[in-house]
Amino acid sequence: MHRLYEKDEISFALVWIVIYCLVVTPIRGQLGDESPLMLVSLALIATGITVFIKKYQLEEKYGLDTYPKRPRRSLYFIPVWILTTGNLWGGFELSYTGLAQVWAVLSMLLTGYIEEVIFRGFLFQGILAKDGPAKAIVIVSVTFGIGHIVNLLAGQANLETVLQVVFAIAWGFLFTSIVYKSKSLVPCILAHGMVNAFSKFGQESVLSKWGYIFATILVAAVYCPYLLKGKKGGKDSFFQ
Repeated sequence: MHRLYEKDEISFALVWIVIYCLVVTPIRGQLGDESPLMLVSLALIATGITVFIKKYQLEEKYGLDTYPKRPRRSLYFIPVWILTTGNLWGGFELSYTGLAQVWAVLSMLLTGYIEEVIFRGFLFQGILAKDGPAKAIVIVSVTFGIGHIVNLLAGQANLETVLQVVFAIAWGFLFTSIVYKSKSLVPCILAHGMVNAFSKFGQESVLSKWGYIFATILVAAVYCPYLLKGKKGGKDSFFQ
């Protein structure tokens, strides 16, 4: 894998995405997020990714070594922290009982970590080095959202998947913009994990689902330009 990484970081990222989808999709479709097998599979993938990063000392490159040093510039990520509670806007209800709830929550936290490192770490940095920030942010954000189409293979309803894709693209722009401007993946991992975990505690309604989707799109439309603003051609410019 390291030889592929050195040769083409984008291909390296795509291999991890394929591995992740091939392992997780059938387990989720047949056994669900509450399955111990799902948790073990995600733990193995997360371990493999972490061992690779640590072995080749890539923590700084992927923004895993520190929390943003100047969070004030990003409004302390308050818009994102508010959105992480969206799955609870319709009420509180456990998705499972007993240990099944524990396994599901742990799986959701690991999913947040894995997806952030793969998409906002490996893939984003690979495209950024080759094509610059504009293309990198757009491609990674859209790819992340479209990637949720695999949920169709897990038995998820078509309309629900379409909504999830739109929702994920909006989150993709939020997370990728944060990584680019703050140079840290930590806020994204925390927020992604919270969104996923809270989904196992929320009581969903049509109103709360649509409200959450539109709120996420609206925040992304306002907050991302704020994060990416800067003098054209300047040190912090999105357009350089």
